[in-house]
Amino acid sequence: MDAASVAFLRDVLSTTGWVERTRHLGLSLRATRTPGGLLVVGTPDEEPWHLTAHLSDEARLSGLVQLAPTLVRWSPPPGAPRHLAVGMERVETAGRGETVFVVAERKAPVPLLERVDDARRTGATIIALDGGDPELEYLAHDALAVPPKDDLFTFDAAQHLVSAAAGDTSRSRTKLLERLARLAERITGPRVTD
Repeated sequence: MDAASVAFLRDVLSTTGWVERTRHLGLSLRATRTPGGLLVVGTPDEEPWHLTAHLSDEARLSGLVQLAPTLVRWSPPPGAPRHLAVGMERVETAGRGETVFVVAERKAPVPLLERVDDARRTGATIIALDGGDPELEYLAHDALAVPPKDDLFTFDAAQHLVSAAAGDTSRSRTKLLERLARLAERITGPRVTD
């Protein structure tokens, strides 16, 4: 989905609350402190390749290196390229400053929940995009559940909106400039213009 399609989707969903919720989750992904510390993991049956690719693009285009994702796979094949050879043991070693982003449209299996729980206990931030899995959402610091019966807002649409929001620096720059202007005004007094 290109930027124009994402903008169109945001317009269509503007009155539903989904845009704000996906923006919030996208911004939560920025809590990761280091490149490679954003671990994106799915279920054994559904690896989140597509979302990982979008996050990689967003990291490159926005300059937010902490968004550069690491795709974690359940069974990487022997001899896989390095970026496709990261196994579930990486979730087990996740710690402070790292984020485990679980993308699971269907119920997360128990082995995934156990690894996520272990990562949480060692200080990793847990974020979930799911289809309404209460056990996964209980473990997550932040989660967005996408109902399976919504014809307009699909799980695929949510992935596109979350990744686009994660890389959207326009809002954070505007807020930073507004804060700096308020600070400058407190220090120097209000600006007078002719």
